[in-house]
Amino acid sequence: MKKILVVSTNEKVISTVKKVCNKYQAYFDPSFFSDMEEALSYIDYELPEIKILDFTSESLDCNRLISTIDADPWLHNGGIIAVVPSAAKGEELDERKDPNILIIQTVYNFTENFSRLLRILWRNQHFLFNRGMQDRLGGKETGSFICGNDPMEFRIYTTFLVGYLYSTNRINADERYELQTALMELLTNALEHGNCAITYEEKTECLEHGGNILELIREKNRLPEIAARKIYIAYMIGKSKSKFVIRDEGEGFDWRSRLSEDFSDGMHGRGMKLTESLVKNLSYNDKGNEVSFEITNLKDAANTVPGIMVPFSSVQYKDKQIVCRENEPSNDLYFIVSGRFAVYSGKKLVSVLTPNDMFIGEMAFLMNDRRSASIMSVGDGKLIRIPKSSFLNLIRRNPHYGIFLSKLLAQRLQVQTKKTLAVTAELNELKHKLSLPDFLAD
Repeated sequence: MKKILVVSTNEKVISTVKKVCNKYQAYFDPSFFSDMEEALSYIDYELPEIKILDFTSESLDCNRLISTIDADPWLHNGGIIAVVPSAAKGEELDERKDPNILIIQTVYNFTENFSRLLRILWRNQHFLFNRGMQDRLGGKETGSFICGNDPMEFRIYTTFLVGYLYSTNRINADERYELQTALMELLTNALEHGNCAITYEEKTECLEHGGNILELIREKNRLPEIAARKIYIAYMIGKSKSKFVIRDEGEGFDWRSRLSEDFSDGMHGRGMKLTESLVKNLSYNDKGNEVSFEITNLKDAANTVPGIMVPFSSVQYKDKQIVCRENEPSNDLYFIVSGRFAVYSGKKLVSVLTPNDMFIGEMAFLMNDRRSASIMSVGDGKLIRIPKSSFLNLIRRNPHYGIFLSKLLAQRLQVQTKKTLAVTAELNELKHKLSLPDFLAD
């Protein structure tokens, strides 16, 4: 079940959330706050996946909440739904380019769309997680989304994908912004010029006369044949690179001539050139209704170090250098900044840890025990060493770090349990297949 934080005094917002969540009560658990300190405390203790922040409630400082979330994205990432009093306020908030904000809605749009938003969130809940909570098995991850002609939908899917890549250490903060920009530019083109068949000249005329491009999109969608069109987003997330494909159901366009044009003096049309500069291997199909591109993933490096860990000493390791030895009394905790670290138990290799695993030594740390394994660097690496007493003081001041570590261990135990059950089932099946025939059993 996903937790929803609702910070609002607006009865329309509150009643909308209650009504919709009642339909999904098996999946979502909303908590309502009209006091800012209580809301901040709830974020620290519960780490809710979804936050609804109501900027129409003037007595509540939602900017403070967003700043708190942004200040500790290592723990407070997830989806923010911002409710604003006007479209102008929405545009102002959108200018901040906050990667944690899933969608910005006026009160009217929120009441109309919240049920659909929850359906989208539930269907794609694997993207709404706290850092380190997902199971990584090291293989390819593939998937796809299907959007209607609604910018709200592909804005959410874009935020899902970009946030996921960031939180799994595939991209850093700069690349996060670049990927978000590239996806939004290409999806906007697929919607406007692909499915809605808005020509360059039509858009120019609309903008020159102070028109609203969203109104033009809505006007085009009054035609049933256009309203029925879809936008398809496919992704492949691998170890070294990730690939994205966007396809619309429009008639296509002459992308070769567009890419060769100079857009320096135009009101629009720069998106293709901009996207080409942000990603690798940008290419279109001959028809012009499908575009693909790639990005290079970070390798064995954490994209960010939590601010509270920066003061502690970092240690550089060379290839085959020992971090700790099995049965040592040390119970310091190590945060993995970069590199790979082999885990040996009884002189047997049992695992290899990377920044995706986040910590080394959490079992000895929590159980106040000797080291259960020896750790050796594989190639160059970097760790931050945190003495147990110092981390306990951090937890006292920031309780959510203790909760986060507990959740991380619980998730790892759950994954290990699933693996054990799978192996047990496989062994039982093998035993059945290899059971001795009756005539040989005597």
